[in-house]
Amino acid sequence: MPKITRDPLFKPNLSKSESKADAVSRAAMAIIERETTLQSAKTARLREARLAKEAGEITGKSRR
Repeated sequence: MPKITRDPLFKPNLSKSESKADAVSRAAMAIIERETTLQSAKTARLREARLAKEAGEITGKSRR
């Protein structure tokens, strides 16, 4: 059985504006995290495409 302390039992209640601000902050952080992930994926995809194109140009020039 977990030890019961007064901290989890008596958490301070946030005011209405603080709870709204907290919700907005969490939503904003989630959006930023998602956009960062998408941007990293796009950058990696474009880097791979650029490297493949450059590799194709190099092999194409050496055949001439």
